[in-house]
Amino acid sequence: MNPTHKARFGVLIVNLGTPDSPKTPDVRKYLREFLMDSRVIDIPLIPRWMLVNMIIAPFRAPKSAKIYQKVWTENGSPLKYYGFQVEKLLQNALGENYEVRLAMRYQSPSIEEALNDFKAKNFEKIIVIPFFPQYASATTGSVQQEVMDIVRKWQIVPHIEFIQQFYQNPLFIKAFAELGKQYLSKHTYDHILFTYHGLPESQIRKGDDFKTCLKHSNTAETGCCAVLGTHNRSCYRAQCFETTRLLAKELGLPEGSYTTAFQSRLGKAIWIQPYTEDVVKKLAKEGKKNVLAFSPSFVADCLETTIEVGEEYKELFEEHGGNHWELVESLNESPIWIELLRKMVLEHSTAQVALDRMLQVIAEEKI
Repeated sequence: MNPTHKARFGVLIVNLGTPDSPKTPDVRKYLREFLMDSRVIDIPLIPRWMLVNMIIAPFRAPKSAKIYQKVWTENGSPLKYYGFQVEKLLQNALGENYEVRLAMRYQSPSIEEALNDFKAKNFEKIIVIPFFPQYASATTGSVQQEVMDIVRKWQIVPHIEFIQQFYQNPLFIKAFAELGKQYLSKHTYDHILFTYHGLPESQIRKGDDFKTCLKHSNTAETGCCAVLGTHNRSCYRAQCFETTRLLAKELGLPEGSYTTAFQSRLGKAIWIQPYTEDVVKKLAKEGKKNVLAFSPSFVADCLETTIEVGEEYKELFEEHGGNHWELVESLNESPIWIELLRKMVLEHSTAQVALDRMLQVIAEEKI
């Protein structure tokens, strides 16, 4: 081993993706790639192709393009902008022994492009961090599959480590709580809503090896998701409820003052409940005039936070009698978020560094 050798690691941070522009053709292209993923719409290939390419993409793209135009900024897509900001800040925080690259599961910059660049540099280990706090097959699982589908074709498969989820990490909870405390210190809220991206119930059941999920109430934190344990620790819905419990504790919220719900449904299938839109209506009708909303399944602001939660649910809340609705922004480029990422990377690389140092000492003793 070369005594002057320094450990080198590739760090691949991956978010979901975004169209290259808010124009209809680019949005249609993005939707096709996204929805053709068998982990997103998990039906056989031919009916999935027909559904996506003959129904969803042609008719949804023009409507979605108008919404993307609303969220687009002078820096382009906020999800991609914040991704590059995090890439730069994390690179500075980690130093020269690491190379950080941003990739998107769908569209650009692509995972394949980043991995091929890493391949040429022969890193000792590649650490992959999907930007999804809670594990789901359609998000983290899809990133993992895409990475392995690419590297399995290589003659030499590198040492790769995936960070599965981080919703329980104290720094993740602290980061969202610190943002929320800024709002709570300035205004009194009647209720706190924690809204997460939804999934079809069928996907939850497919991943339920213990056959316990969704056996009880889907409208409240009861039954199978009331406690996180061995039987449901890999369940996305249970992880979301646990995220809420951890945030409520950090924020000092009393029981009954907050609700967990799920947004962004697609199609006619039954998705995990309670649905955010139903909860929003219910809160307003119950006389809750002031609501603060969190979106703890997103680490960067995007269409689903800024528009869906920040604007559409606000309008729905006001239509049914609500008065004051505010959205806590995502982590974006929060210093605590960068520190969380730095620590996760170090935890997955320090063992390799220690091994390198030991081998170096052994090599020097033999010289």
